Amino acid sequence: MTAELAIAGLTPLSSCDWPGKLVATAFLQGCPWRCTYCHNAAILDPRAPGQVPWRDVLALLARRHGLLDGLVFSGGEPTRQGALVAAAREVRAAGFGVGLHTSGAYPSRLPALLPLVDWVGFDVKAPVRLYRAVTRVGGPTTSADATFASLRLVLDSGVDVEVRTTVDPTVMGPDDVAELTDVLAGLGVRRHVLQRARPDGTTDEYRAALAAC
Repeated sequence: MTAELAIAGLTPLSSCDWPGKLVATAFLQGCPWRCTYCHNAAILDPRAPGQVPWRDVLALLARRHGLLDGLVFSGGEPTRQGALVAAAREVRAAGFGVGLHTSGAYPSRLPALLPLVDWVGFDVKAPVRLYRAVTRVGGPTTSADATFASLRLVLDSGVDVEVRTTVDPTVMGPDDVAELTDVLAGLGVRRHVLQRARPDGTTDEYRAALAAC
C-alpha cells in the first residue's frame, strides 16, 4: 500500500513540525478543504501525482538513524490517503516516532491510524458556526462535525496532542477566539496554540482582505 502514497514534498530536517523533536516531514498530496489562509495551494488537488517516492523517504530515515527522532506526516490532509496506515507502520518498524498534522477531515480513518502515532498536531479552524467561512466547503457544519468527531477520537486515544488554531481575522474576532478556547478546554484540550494567519502563498484576494483587517 505504501507505494500508493502520494507525497508532494519532503523536508529532510525540521525542528518546528513536532515540538521538541528533530524530524523529517512528508507533505502528502490532497485536501478536501479550501481554507482561506492556506499557503499550500499547490498540493491541495487530490488528483495530482506525488513528487517524492515513498522509498526515498525510507532511505532518508535509514541514513539518519540517531539523528532524527521521527517522521511527521503533514499535508494537505494526510489522513485522506488510505496508504498512510501502512506507511506509519513502516516508520515505527524502522525505529522512528510518527507525528501527524491533521485537521480531522476523515474521522473514520483515525481508529486504525492512532495506535501507530506518537504525537498529533491537530488543527481546529474556528467555532462551529464559523467553520464553513474558513474551510469554504460543505454545509453549515459539515467540516466542523468531522473535525470535532476526530478531535474526540484523538483525545480519547491518549496520544500526545497539541491543538492549533490559525486565527483568520477576516473571519474571527477576539470574542470568537475566546469562545473556541473555552469550548476546547471543556472538551479536555490542555494545549491550545494560537497562530497568526500569514499572507505568504495565499491568494491575491485573501492577501488584500488580510491587509484590510
